[in-house]
Amino acid sequence: MPMARFRFGLSFAHPLITIPTMAFCLALLPASGICLQPQQLVSAQPSMNNLAPVGIQSTVTTSPTALSPEDLADLHMARRRYQAALEVYRSIPNKSAAVWNKIGIANQQMFMLEAAQKSYEMSLKLDSKNADVMNNLGTIFYSQKLYSSAERYYRKALKIKPKAAIIYKNLGTVLLAEDKFKKGWECYQAALALDPDIFERANLYRVGGPTASQKRGAVNYFLAKSYLHVGMTDRAVDYLRMAIDEGFTDRKRLIADKEFAVLRGTSAFEQLLAEQQTQ
Repeated sequence: MPMARFRFGLSFAHPLITIPTMAFCLALLPASGICLQPQQLVSAQPSMNNLAPVGIQSTVTTSPTALSPEDLADLHMARRRYQAALEVYRSIPNKSAAVWNKIGIANQQMFMLEAAQKSYEMSLKLDSKNADVMNNLGTIFYSQKLYSSAERYYRKALKIKPKAAIIYKNLGTVLLAEDKFKKGWECYQAALALDPDIFERANLYRVGGPTASQKRGAVNYFLAKSYLHVGMTDRAVDYLRMAIDEGFTDRKRLIADKEFAVLRGTSAFEQLLAEQQTQ
């Protein structure tokens, strides 16, 4: 069976990996990450979304008995053998922008953030218009709580790739971290409009340390509101419950918030209010 080559692009996924037979996403932090997603051969633009929130995408087929160094390293990445992948990527002469991006992702998966940043910057020197690499670099700044720098790179990436759900997701998360709740919520709505499952895939696995409880609560609260806007009430209630568990909201606020008016009277919402009253 032929093996697919993967191309990577971090897509934070707060800051969002799929191979032909398996799909999963490694989120660096609650809102950003690296993702490996299969890509059709006709597409020339990779997007490893969510380490967002960040991805590997299938672009070229090759024989399993005659793997090139890059194919071999890609295989290690798909199997989460990041150190092995790094060693092979580093052995490649005249590295392309794509290879430097993959080196960055491997470093980031091992929390070697300084090395990852340098690798992404090398990639951008060779391909200054690559939105996926800009997104990946944004996830590095996000993980270091350099929110203004992360926001700048996410916005630059969106100018080049305006329909990238994972980048909207990552931008929304960094805006919420900056307490820019309205703008963050708008980005979450844009991400869901482009891909209704973006948050579920992006947060399948968590690799980074937790953020402050209040920040997580804010993210979950505005995710709940965003899911309501696309008619996904079950998920809205789930995220609302998580927001309450983080102490972000209270009964009075829930009842007063007009966005949740459509939930009033439903058994799930009334049960949620009852649970909160008991607590």
